[in-house]
Amino acid sequence: MARSTPFIFLITLISSSTLAKATYNIVDFGAQPDGLTDSSGPITSAWAKACSSVRPASVYIPVGTFYVSRLTLKGPCNNTDIRIYIHGTLVAPVGYNTDDRWIGIQFVDGVSVYGGVFDGRGQRLWSCKLAAGYSCPLGATVSLKNPLQILTIGPMDYELTICVYMFAQSIAISRSRMGEADQVTITGSYIRTGDDCVSMGPGSTNVWIEGIHCGPGHGVSIGSLGSTAQEPGVQNVTVKSVVFTGTQNGLRIKTWAKPNTGFVQRVNFQNAIMRNVQNPIIIDQSYCPGAINCPTQSSGIRISQVTYSNIQGSSATPVAVKFDCSPSNPCNGIGLQNVNLTYGRTPAQSLCRNVAGSTTSGIVVPPSCFGT
Repeated sequence: MARSTPFIFLITLISSSTLAKATYNIVDFGAQPDGLTDSSGPITSAWAKACSSVRPASVYIPVGTFYVSRLTLKGPCNNTDIRIYIHGTLVAPVGYNTDDRWIGIQFVDGVSVYGGVFDGRGQRLWSCKLAAGYSCPLGATVSLKNPLQILTIGPMDYELTICVYMFAQSIAISRSRMGEADQVTITGSYIRTGDDCVSMGPGSTNVWIEGIHCGPGHGVSIGSLGSTAQEPGVQNVTVKSVVFTGTQNGLRIKTWAKPNTGFVQRVNFQNAIMRNVQNPIIIDQSYCPGAINCPTQSSGIRISQVTYSNIQGSSATPVAVKFDCSPSNPCNGIGLQNVNLTYGRTPAQSLCRNVAGSTTSGIVVPPSCFGT
């Protein structure tokens, strides 16, 4: 009898766990996996059931293609363990081009999203951006607010906007942009885009980015910052173990040349590989895409305590390291450690304007231009 007890106990545990989580299949609410019938209503209905449940609950999206015109899943909910399992594909309307998000998750604590493919049908948007267009149509945007986990997501052809605490792991996306975001982690992602692979806007704090493969794209950027007079600062950012392939930039901080009260501080870039990148390391405080109607003032964004360590690889241009800082608010506390960037068969160069920094240890190639 004693030997059978563990077996009986295990069965009891499994049964209790299964019974504890209510599951709502969107097909039961009328969703059709034909890629034509709008599933926004059925998904919203399934979400409402899961959200109102006092016990852990899940929304299940089975195999198939589900057309979603526009969807916002809102809280607050009665429980803090809602899981969305996506085994199929969610597709946006053709030519989605409005100021509204395509899919939004708001005011909900403790949501996890597992699996799935998000097809924003962004071919028109990305074709325009890859052609260096500056008046491109808006694309489908997924907006995420409050605590959220994204785990093992499939390909995503949309722009991802992040606000307030997110964890993303093993995803492939078109672009990730965050602003007013705190406690953000992005790991193990493959990003291909005509814009920044990851962009951290004003108010981004406590950001951890690791294991990113970026390219094509414009690199991992802090900014652009300073487009308005008053903005919250960016601080406590770590970007590590990243690979850039054929990108316009690698590790970039960009600000407009306008008065501002914002700042960038405590940023650590480490363990990056550059493969034929145009601007592997760059701080640009005269940012003006397209060079049209550019401001002629001095950037008010104060940049300090930024460290680059173990940055290796090749530059596609002669200037591999560029610190073009504000004349009224020079960059300070910039550190270089174990940097080795090459440019073809000739030595790479560095450029410094209005910057104070140091080389702490290891080889630094091209040689630092601090103090010049």
